[in-house]
Amino acid sequence: MYKVFINQNVIVLTNKVQFGTKITVLPLKETSLDDIIKKLKKRKTIFLYHHNPNKLISHFKKKLKLVRAGGGIVKNHKDETLFIYRRDKWDLPKGKMDKGESIEETALREVEEETGVKNLMIIDLFKHTYHIFKKGNKHYLKETTWFNMKTDYDDILKPEFKEEITKVIWKSKKQIKEIKNTYPNIKLLLEI
Repeated sequence: MYKVFINQNVIVLTNKVQFGTKITVLPLKETSLDDIIKKLKKRKTIFLYHHNPNKLISHFKKKLKLVRAGGGIVKNHKDETLFIYRRDKWDLPKGKMDKGESIEETALREVEEETGVKNLMIIDLFKHTYHIFKKGNKHYLKETTWFNMKTDYDDILKPEFKEEITKVIWKSKKQIKEIKNTYPNIKLLLEI
């Protein structure tokens, strides 16, 4: 199962048929992107079904142009997590992949650019998240590859103002649980 977000609405890609009176289930391969968008205006959640769980995301990716991004769930020596504040929401540092970069290089570069944090080390791949955004009249699918990272950096945090980041802060587990204004993908990643 995969969850693809469009703002606060969600598309669930599944190989298990959901039952219920208020559930919209559509065939993944046969349903156009326009139909998906129209259905999401009427319901907060729709389900796209395909019998093969290994083909769910690959079939969905064929419907939109893919934009790849990399980001980090960065921990310091106090086990705090690095957050940015952008457009009135708490977020994790991430950004689009440049041509010729590996996804690991993208994640490391973007975290450093957006926060000023140096000495970053990737521990492991954590998860992929997906969301759809619109630019002009066209919809795109952003696939963000998230890495667990650590750092011994203990200096000034520097928000990247040109990217509309106004704050960079380390948050404890307790502070993370109290976050209300963030994106559905971040809630899913951090289970908040």
